[in-house]
Amino acid sequence: MSTLDNVEALKSADPGDMYGAICTFPEQIRKAVDIGLSVDLDPRLYAGLKNIILCGMGGSAIGGDLVRSLYYDRLPYPMFINRNYTLPAFAGPDTLVIASSYSGATEETLSAFAQAHGLNCRLFALTTGGPLGETCRKNKIPVAVLPAGLQPRAALGYSMVPLALFLHRLGVGGHGPDHFMRLADFLENRIAGMTADITSDDNPAKQLALQLYGRIPIIYSGPDVTDAVATRFKGQICENAKMPAFANQFPEFNHNELVGWKLIQTVRDHLRVIILRDEEDHPRVTARMDIVSGIIAQEEVKVIDVKSEGENRLERMMSLVQFGDFTSFYLAILNKVDPTPVAVIDFLKNELAKIRPAQSTPGSGRLR
Repeated sequence: MSTLDNVEALKSADPGDMYGAICTFPEQIRKAVDIGLSVDLDPRLYAGLKNIILCGMGGSAIGGDLVRSLYYDRLPYPMFINRNYTLPAFAGPDTLVIASSYSGATEETLSAFAQAHGLNCRLFALTTGGPLGETCRKNKIPVAVLPAGLQPRAALGYSMVPLALFLHRLGVGGHGPDHFMRLADFLENRIAGMTADITSDDNPAKQLALQLYGRIPIIYSGPDVTDAVATRFKGQICENAKMPAFANQFPEFNHNELVGWKLIQTVRDHLRVIILRDEEDHPRVTARMDIVSGIIAQEEVKVIDVKSEGENRLERMMSLVQFGDFTSFYLAILNKVDPTPVAVIDFLKNELAKIRPAQSTPGSGRLR
């Protein structure tokens, strides 16, 4: 019996129940719809916006990435994901600044959000509480209060859906509650083919995990619909399976990184390439994917195509996210690691806590 087909062994290797979090993702989306609709919101306070900045890190930011990709050709103004202590210079009273911090204590996000408050930006937040929640309470800032107790990356529904519904209520997002309820049903129907009781012979997530086991995954995507999906795919492999993975986009990497595939003789056996494909990929991007697949295959590195599924952009994006989540879990089992804890990140935060925070100058774009 394959390691991945021993259901009891899988359960014992997952004391934090990351598998349960992945399987109940559709129900999380349904709960997130209620959270998004419950936010006390006056859309008139957000009239006349010129841009959006979402401040977040890691698992708290990926929901913003996905929303940005979902609406990349639909938002009437730019949406920028800010992974920094400071805001870009264009932030001001016509900017909507959204803080997304599951813990409410992410230092980069708190720093940038404080700067946004000082610049009289329009504000919104998503958090379970912490200092961010307290700031919103004291200053009467609209906030989506999220359920606590999860790893941020396992709370994707909570970081993504209330954000999308917030934009919808402002009249700039294209997906309302019904869209996300249908998405939950769609993802729930797909789970049956990837659960632990489905053997490796019939389980595509287990099959991909087995192909990636012992290798470094390099994930290539298109530049719009699947770009954030590739980031999520990579992040889940890194955090759940505790192994390195990398991501880049067509067509940009064709102008630089592609050349690096020429001299890989000493590492080719350690690499696997995943190409995420979607029906909305630009025809020239699709042509590039086909040609590059051949180039990489000539270097004796296996290329694995992963195609999105679903009847609309939202479903197709999230089908890839769901598939990547299951794959990362099975990779964790193969790697004999607990998928839930991220000890090295906790260590880094604890070490940073011993160091007096540097002071930043609002608008400077750098720490002093």
